[in-house]
Amino acid sequence: MDSLDLSYIAAPMVNQSDTPFRALVHRHGATLTYTEMLRPARLLSDADYLAFHRRALELGRSSPGKVIVQVCGNDPEEVVRGAKKVADVCDGIDLNLGCPQDVAREEHIGAYLLGKKDWPLVQSIVSSLSRSLPVPVSAKLRLCSPTAATLTLASALEASGASFVALHARHPSARRRRQGAADLSVVKTLVESLQIPVISNGNVRTWDDVLQNKKLTGASGVMVGETLLGNPYLFEGTLPDPVSVSLEYLDSCRMYPETASLKTVQSHVRHFMEFQCERRPWFSRFCTQLGQCMSLDQIEVLLRGKVRDWRGNSGPPNVPSGKERDDDSSAHAEPQP
Repeated sequence: MDSLDLSYIAAPMVNQSDTPFRALVHRHGATLTYTEMLRPARLLSDADYLAFHRRALELGRSSPGKVIVQVCGNDPEEVVRGAKKVADVCDGIDLNLGCPQDVAREEHIGAYLLGKKDWPLVQSIVSSLSRSLPVPVSAKLRLCSPTAATLTLASALEASGASFVALHARHPSARRRRQGAADLSVVKTLVESLQIPVISNGNVRTWDDVLQNKKLTGASGVMVGETLLGNPYLFEGTLPDPVSVSLEYLDSCRMYPETASLKTVQSHVRHFMEFQCERRPWFSRFCTQLGQCMSLDQIEVLLRGKVRDWRGNSGPPNVPSGKERDDDSSAHAEPQP
């Protein structure tokens, strides 16, 4: 646990926490990254699924930062067996207790384990993981109902062997992932009450927000999801030119080949461009042509050619490093709390 720097963390995000992106944010200030949520049942039964994720993690070991594998589930034995399949190629295992999506409800996983009746099961999973694995075990959760119960559950997770907890301080909602501001006062309560580190997740759009979040909560670190998709340099306190960072990401994809699908690559490049150029008259044309690209090389040609022509001689958009987006959910990603 002492070897993990929890200061600045890239959150787990569906189809967006790929090895090239993790390497990119590590190069620009992230001290720890998460994989997307992996399914223990598939790690045990699907050889191709296991091989893909093990290879991606093994290749990622050459990047400067450390990575946590997030898993889900409601069967302690299955979760432990699945986690063992990847524990040797990561730096920690995290249990997802925050996914609010309908599929999580149907499978009774993620945020749908936050109800008090499921706490013994959750404690059993965390305890089994911590006893069985050679790496730290953590849990990422959302607010319980009532909110005050969050501390009780977090304390139970600590007693069960969690090395740290991360709190996305919003209540789960399958329909609206961003229901108002995160209640950072609950993070502060956990920090003041637990003996293990607490990570704060929520209300970050700028570098100043990161600093204010840590100051307000006293958390050991801050976790960021969607804002990093638009600005992977966030933890450096800067905002890169969107074409330049897109090309840097493509280089990262070539460094870690076949660890991100073309759809994932296109999504990342669109986020980088959207964050600063969404209101440009050519942005919709860019998105259309990006979706028609069939390779990394074609995406690069689009960025170096038409995009630079569309932008003209004005250079990068004049956006300060503290740029705030109009809407917290405009990146259209699906973070995995």
